[in-house]
Amino acid sequence: MTLMGKKNAAVAGAALLCLAIGASAQTANKVGVISVQGAIVGTKDGQKASQELDTKFAPRKKEFDGRQSELASLQDQYNKGGSVLSEDKRNQLARDIDEKKKRLERDMQDAQEELQSEQQRLLQSLGQRMMAVIEKYAKDNNYTLILDVSNPNTPVLYASSGIDITSDIVSLYDKNPSPAPTSAPGAAAPGSTTMPRPAATRPPGTPGATGRPPTTGK
Repeated sequence: MTLMGKKNAAVAGAALLCLAIGASAQTANKVGVISVQGAIVGTKDGQKASQELDTKFAPRKKEFDGRQSELASLQDQYNKGGSVLSEDKRNQLARDIDEKKKRLERDMQDAQEELQSEQQRLLQSLGQRMMAVIEKYAKDNNYTLILDVSNPNTPVLYASSGIDITSDIVSLYDKNPSPAPTSAPGAAAPGSTTMPRPAATRPPGTPGATGRPPTTGK
């Protein structure tokens, strides 16, 4: 082979290598992860909404702190009044502590549920805008898949249509038909889920956290 022929072959080989690299880059899947909750809280709108919630619930928190201090004082009075208070007064004090503690627990639980509802409403409102930004970013930067690491229930935020294999699987399945499976009596339907029960909450620092005051009634 002549020198010119060797040069032409080298150029052709380099061109083919570039084409192969380019094709590989085009077919490679680019995956990104994001914590949507963290992103929302990190935005200026998210920080403003968080501050507004803190301001709204600050008076209620102050009230709960005062009621907890009152209960702690009554508990201390009960513990130290063994030789000072009569049996009737100690029993009445124990009932007062128990009633105040239960009322505080109910009020704190109601406030916590209200706070969570407000937080969820804000997350949904800001989340719609965040999703539009995520989708645009994914398309502009050639991402194939975007996963939300803060939400294990619905982690996929964006998926390119180029990686959707649904039609391929349907076609392959239809080419290899098999007898329809039979369901056992009482079997759960595919995809059915059971909603988890919320964990019980207990206000910290209240009397009765290590056991309610004993009653000495006869």
